[in-house]
Amino acid sequence: MWRLKFRSPTLVHLFPSPGSIIRISSFNYSKVMSTADEPTEVKETSFPLDTAAREILVLSCMDPRILPSPARVLGLPAGAAFTVRNAGGRAAEAIRSIVVAQQLLTVKEIRVLHHTDCGLTKFRDDDLRAKLIADPPKPDVPITAAVQSLSFLAFDDLKQSVLDDVAFLKEHPLVLAKSKVSGWIYDVYTGETTRVI
Repeated sequence: MWRLKFRSPTLVHLFPSPGSIIRISSFNYSKVMSTADEPTEVKETSFPLDTAAREILVLSCMDPRILPSPARVLGLPAGAAFTVRNAGGRAAEAIRSIVVAQQLLTVKEIRVLHHTDCGLTKFRDDDLRAKLIADPPKPDVPITAAVQSLSFLAFDDLKQSVLDDVAFLKEHPLVLAKSKVSGWIYDVYTGETTRVI
């Protein structure tokens, strides 16, 4: 079993307080200018996509507590992997991006990264469907058919969700047959990453 450990920095120190586009742009500009003479991760990875043979794709949850980034918690340098993020880091929702990455880019390896305290463990699909039907986002638009056809991919067992997504990718007819697929869990409290499969 492999373990990697990163200490998650506080979000307050990484991002400006929520605000206007002007404030965010100003933060970005000052960040770039403050490191203008230093080699930074941004500069190290600022090259045309076709000049880098990136063969790894990290599939991860959209949770902002996975810091510094999904690829970095797996020990990869900045810019070394493509990253696909969605609620729960679920493979079924990511398959379109994975196919594009393998057919049109250079991806041969997929690393599935789920995490502790994931929001998808805190509800059931039927509960969210019932909530949407009871309080539709657009009150005058019928949504029952759309809601019933949508799977939110909630799960109970974190380890099993990783195993299920790895199996899904290995068995999917559109994923390259020789793809390396591994599964990992990131602990949002300790920063530890553990290989599951």
